Amino acid sequence: MRRRGGRKRALGTRAPAAVPQEPNQRWSLDFVSDTLDDGRRFRILVVVDDCTRECLALVVDTSLSGQRVARELDRILADRGKPLMIVSDNGTELTSHAILRWQEERAVQWHYIAPGKPQQNGFVESLNGRLRDECLNEHLFRSLPAARTIIEAWRVDYNTCRPHTSLGGLTPNAFATRSKQDQNQNGLWL
Repeated sequence: MRRRGGRKRALGTRAPAAVPQEPNQRWSLDFVSDTLDDGRRFRILVVVDDCTRECLALVVDTSLSGQRVARELDRILADRGKPLMIVSDNGTELTSHAILRWQEERAVQWHYIAPGKPQQNGFVESLNGRLRDECLNEHLFRSLPAARTIIEAWRVDYNTCRPHTSLGGLTPNAFATRSKQDQNQNGLWL
């Protein structure tokens, strides 16, 4: 009997990544799942800037393919600029041909964490825990549009109203604004 080969893994760096010192140096991606009150599952694509701790996107849908993830990343790039690196796990959406092509065409480094080591993607995992505790566990979502509205309101509150001790007591948006002003003065903001 012929043996099946193992699952194909995407190529990318697996070395430990340094903590980013500037906005857009590194973004982290992950998925969170939940259910509507009728039992249908939905997923949330979580995108966070590891330097500013800003939640750049919470994309809610029943299905998020690699092509959809690429479109959402393009949408964020149009508003924010290009990251130097993106960190993610080895999920099928994030190792798809669409994502590999997107990453190559935009010259963005992609770092895949080691399988079974979510702590290597700690910034997004921390945000996922807060999202779960403060939003997903607190609401019953009647429909996908209702879930999108509630989750987006939570994202705005997280970015604009919640100070982080790791950011010197600033909110993620305030820290990003200050970083941008500092870099503009030094001529570094892209």
